Amino acid sequence: MPRVPFFVRGVVVGSVAVAHLDALRRFVDAVRIDGGGVHALGDDPSEALAPVNLALREAGLVRAWRNELFALPHPGTLQPLARIERAAARFWGTLTLGAHATGFVRGADGHPSQLWIAQRSFSKATDPGRFDNLIGGGVGLGQAPRETLLREAFEEAGLAPAEVAAATPGPVIGLARDIPEGYQQEWLYAFDIELPADRTPVNQDGEVAAFRRMDLAEAAALAAGDTMTVDAALVTLDFLLRHGGLPEADAETSRLREALAALVVRSTH
Repeated sequence: MPRVPFFVRGVVVGSVAVAHLDALRRFVDAVRIDGGGVHALGDDPSEALAPVNLALREAGLVRAWRNELFALPHPGTLQPLARIERAAARFWGTLTLGAHATGFVRGADGHPSQLWIAQRSFSKATDPGRFDNLIGGGVGLGQAPRETLLREAFEEAGLAPAEVAAATPGPVIGLARDIPEGYQQEWLYAFDIELPADRTPVNQDGEVAAFRRMDLAEAAALAAGDTMTVDAALVTLDFLLRHGGLPEADAETSRLREALAALVVRSTH
């Protein structure tokens, strides 16, 4: 879908679908539309955009409202330029951050042998019933990715901070794609968490329907299919590549390695 740049404080922070420009034209105190794109107005763009987002929600253009604020970051420095309702980020195509952790169990040879895979609740507003990483969540306003990881670790899997403290950071994977809600532009901060063989995750917030412990081959097949969220599939495949969980001499593995390397924003974090 064709899109035009979205500016906040003179910086391109996202994009708006051309098909949605007419829906914005009445908000003359909040946005200006010209040949360059859509510009947020006012000394405080956060306040200017808040009623616009509510109106877009009523019109069905902003879906799965969360009542949760995300930072609207500068794409280069990640410094917050404004605040935005989490669900509205897809309409505006702005950058969001996510923290995802692959939970693994080590085998007798010292290498990862199994992964813990979550299945999302069937009542979730987004991707209901799809498979996911052990832990995954959006980085809220004022939080760092590791802080989000600690919060989500307990809410989603019942893991105490001490169990997550040794989580190893992996790469930051960039994702940019059209989705039904608009445009997803997201950086996925990947982490690895080792769990003892006798430790079973227990969901606390009702957002996970079940957990399954899978051999690497089964997890790889799941990630390569169409029943896992795109975010989780990328993080899972990256983990398998980094830990030798895919056939090294396989041509498909080589293609996957090249494709994922092209998505890496930062090699570690």
